[in-house]
Amino acid sequence: MALSSDPHFKKLVEWHKANAPKLVLRQLFEGDKDRFQKFSLTLNTDHGDILLDYSKNLVTEEVMKMLMELAKSRGVESARERMFSGEKINFTENRAVLHIALRNRSNVPILVDGKDVVPEVNKVLDKIKHFCQKVRSGEWKGYTGKAITDVVNIGIGGSDLGPLMVTEALKPYSKGGPRVWFVSNIDGTHIAKTLAELNPDTTLFIIASKTFTTQETITNAETAKEWFLHAANDPSAVAKHFVALSTNGPKVKDFGIDPENMFEFWDWVGGRYSLWSAIGLSIALHIGYDNFESLLAGAHWMDNHFHTAPLEKNVPVLLAMLGVWYINCYGCETHALLPYDQYMHRFAAYFQQGDMESNGKYITKKGSRVDYSTGPIVWGEPGTNGQHAFYQLIHQGTRMIPCDFLIPVQTQHPVRNGLHHKILLANFLAQTEALMKGKTPDEARKELQAAGLSGDALEKLLPHKVFEGNRPTNSIMFTKLNPFTLGAIIAMYEHKIFVQGVVWDINSYDQWGVELGKQLAKKIEPELESDAPVTSHDSSTNGLINFIKKHRA
Repeated sequence: MALSSDPHFKKLVEWHKANAPKLVLRQLFEGDKDRFQKFSLTLNTDHGDILLDYSKNLVTEEVMKMLMELAKSRGVESARERMFSGEKINFTENRAVLHIALRNRSNVPILVDGKDVVPEVNKVLDKIKHFCQKVRSGEWKGYTGKAITDVVNIGIGGSDLGPLMVTEALKPYSKGGPRVWFVSNIDGTHIAKTLAELNPDTTLFIIASKTFTTQETITNAETAKEWFLHAANDPSAVAKHFVALSTNGPKVKDFGIDPENMFEFWDWVGGRYSLWSAIGLSIALHIGYDNFESLLAGAHWMDNHFHTAPLEKNVPVLLAMLGVWYINCYGCETHALLPYDQYMHRFAAYFQQGDMESNGKYITKKGSRVDYSTGPIVWGEPGTNGQHAFYQLIHQGTRMIPCDFLIPVQTQHPVRNGLHHKILLANFLAQTEALMKGKTPDEARKELQAAGLSGDALEKLLPHKVFEGNRPTNSIMFTKLNPFTLGAIIAMYEHKIFVQGVVWDINSYDQWGVELGKQLAKKIEPELESDAPVTSHDSSTNGLINFIKKHRA
C-alpha cells in the first residue's frame, strides 16, 4: 500500500492540519515539567552512555503514538526481520543487505542462500588483524627494507567516505599507526598533491574497488603505480607497496598485486555500508585492530538495540519517524547534522551519501512514482564553526530545518583545564534552547531598552531582534567519542535510514541514479580527444564541449 493511502498516515496528516499551529515548544515545556523525561532515552553501554533528547521536537505524546502506529502499519518490524535474516531485500540487484553481519560479534549464524556467512567474515577480519600487526610493528617492509610510514587509500564513494570519516574521528586512537591519506577525485590535483607529500620507499597503497574497474579509482591507482615505479624501477616491487580490497582476483593480479594481499568482501555489502568490511582496512591500520574491533562492537551493540527494542524505545526508529513527521507533514526538505566535535568534521559529508544515496528515490518498490516526499537533503558542519556561517538561516530563515546536535560530554583535549570544552558545551546547549524558545517581541524590547534604545530607533530595530523559535532539534550526547561509541552512532543512523525507506516503500539499497552520468561520460570522453567541433548533443552540451576545445592548452 502506498504511504499516501495508509489510513494511519492519513490520520497523521489530518491531525497535523488541525493542530500544527497550536504546537508551540515554549508552551509545551512550560505546561509539562516532565517533558524531558517523557521525550528522552538513555542507552547504557560499557563504553559510556548515549542520550537522545527529542523533547525539543514539535510533538506530543499523541503525535508520537501516531508515528509509532504508522511505523507498525508500514511493516517496519517485519522488514527489520527480513534484513536480519538475510533475505534479499535489495530486490533490484537481487542481493541481501547484511552490513550487520560484518560486525556480528556474537557469531550468531546469518544465512545467505542457506549458507552461514559469519565464518567468511571472521576469516577476512583475521586476515586484516594479522596484516595490521605486520605493518604497524614494522615487520612488513617496503622494497628498500624500510617500514611503512604512510598508507594511501585510493577509492571513491563508499570506498572513501567511510574510512575517511572514521580515521578523522578517531585520530586520538592512532598512536603507533601509519599516517593515512585518501585519494578519491579523478581530478589529478587530488593525487598529485598527495604524492608530493610521500616517499615511495615507505608508502603503502590500498586500492579499494569491488570490481577493480571503477574508472576514478583505477585511473588514480595506475597513476600511483607509475609514480612508484619511477622510483623503484622494478615491477616486482609493486607487491610490497600495493594491496587490494576487491573481489576480482584476475584484475588484481594483472595490476601486479599479490592475490594473497587481496582482501575480499561480498555483494551483500553495499558501498555506503562497507566501512565495517575490508574497506575499513585503512581504519584498522591507522587506529590498530583492537580499536577497529571496538568500532565493530559498538555497531553490533546498536544492531541488537535496533533489532530487539520496542519501537517506542528504539532510538533509530524514533529518529526515523520524527524525520517522516517533518518531511511528510511539515514539508521540510533538508536535515542538518551538527556535531560539536572537531574530530567529527566529516560526519555530515559521510551521511550525505548514507542518506541521500539510500533514500533519494521517487519510485516505489512496485515501480510507481511516489506522490509524497522521500529522502531529505542532508548537510552540516561542526559547531561552533557553523554558528558563524549558516545558523542565521536556521534561526531566522523562512524554512524549517530539523537539526541533530551531537556532542561528547568529555573531550579528548582538556585544554586550559577544560575551558575550551566548557565553552563548546555551553554553545551546544544554548543553540538548541534558542532554536526552541526564540525571543518574543517583549523580550527583545526589554533587551533594547536595557541597551539604551527608545522611540523610533527601538521600533526600527525591534522586528530584526525577534526570533520565532519553535525550530525542532534532537540532542544526541555521549560520554566520550571512542571507537565503540562512534560505531554505535553510525549504526544508529544507518538503521534510521532503513526505517524511513520502509515507511516510504522505496529500496534504500540500490543507487541507479549514479549510473546515467557515468554512461554519458564514457560517450563524451572520446569526443574530447580531437579539436573538431561537436554537434551530436543538445546545444548546451555541444557549446560546453566546444568551449573546452577552444580554450584548452
